[in-house]
Amino acid sequence: MNKKLVAALSGGAALMLALTGCSDDSSKKLDDWAKTFCDPAQAQFKKIQDANAAMQTADDGTTDSKKVQQTDSAAFQKISDAYKSLASSLSKAGPPPSDNGEAAQKDAVKELNALSKGYADLKKQVDGLDTGDKLKFADGLRDLSNGINKLNKQSEAAFKKLESGDVGKAMAGQKGCQSQNAPASPSGEASKKS
Repeated sequence: MNKKLVAALSGGAALMLALTGCSDDSSKKLDDWAKTFCDPAQAQFKKIQDANAAMQTADDGTTDSKKVQQTDSAAFQKISDAYKSLASSLSKAGPPPSDNGEAAQKDAVKELNALSKGYADLKKQVDGLDTGDKLKFADGLRDLSNGINKLNKQSEAAFKKLESGDVGKAMAGQKGCQSQNAPASPSGEASKKS
């Protein structure tokens, strides 16, 4: 589960770096647009990384199931909120100045909102797990990996459409959108308890 969740979360960051389009506009306009989005996005990427770090350290194999549940629930909520904020920031930034900028922006906002909803759903699922029975709880965590896999596939499909172009290069040049491809890995409790 660990690698799959990292991939799903990395996908959200990849989306930020992958908005595409062949641009006839100057690189200055692209850079300005990228800065408009990437500067506020940096805080959201940090929230996702911090939530993953919290999940990673939540269970050392002896941690009470209720504590793991609370940590994962809070982390999923933070990740959901971060993706929602990223969608809002991208909407506010407007379409990037590129040939397919408007379509790419709309698709990206839709995908970020879908990721936000997906992590909100994972929070509901983890909240509903039975912490009184360690085996049932572990099974429930394993089942969550199906939701994570689904999010990962959604992200990959959207990002493949958006993977090249001047907009992605402009965003990669902005500090707020750099080094987001490898967020701290999440807990992977399901694999630990299998």
